[in-house]
Amino acid sequence: MDRTTLGAYDRDAAAFADDWEAQPTPVDMHDVVRRFFRPGPTADIGCGAGRDTAWLDVNGYSACGYDASQGLLQEARRRHPHLRFLPAVLPRLEGIADESFVNVLCETVIMHLEPGDVTPAVARLLEILAPGGTLYLSWRVTQGKDRRDEHGRLYAAFDPVLVQAALGATEILLDEERGSLSSGKVIRRVAARKARF
Repeated sequence: MDRTTLGAYDRDAAAFADDWEAQPTPVDMHDVVRRFFRPGPTADIGCGAGRDTAWLDVNGYSACGYDASQGLLQEARRRHPHLRFLPAVLPRLEGIADESFVNVLCETVIMHLEPGDVTPAVARLLEILAPGGTLYLSWRVTQGKDRRDEHGRLYAAFDPVLVQAALGATEILLDEERGSLSSGKVIRRVAARKARF
């Protein structure tokens, strides 16, 4: 994870959490999850303050949230004390066993990685997914060159080929670029099913 981005999240975790909670409900993401996820253990990688983890859990996808930011994890535990939130950092996700989850959600996280970490991060997301499981992956699209926002968060302008390189052996269920109903930003979202064997 980009250190400056992580520092921004740790510094202003409560403010970011309040902002995310105030955004419109991400019904477009919910629709994709309902179409492709199956009931069972689900990882929310880059869970932030836990909004999506809580939605997953209450909708039949028994969820655990993971984040690199200790500040955001504290917010998640405060806001959703009945759920589990644990530290894990892309691209390695140390401490998460292979083939642990039926579903993995990684919503608008990988654009905070250096481009060289994108392919190994996606490969690792697939490793923690059980055979036949589903990965939902999205990222904010940045055109031209990498940029940082007013908080210092990195938005990498990487070629989607870096994602496709890691998804080669999966069944692509969805691949679209559109405006997010929650954030209003242009995002690319992919749903992919891991081979059973």
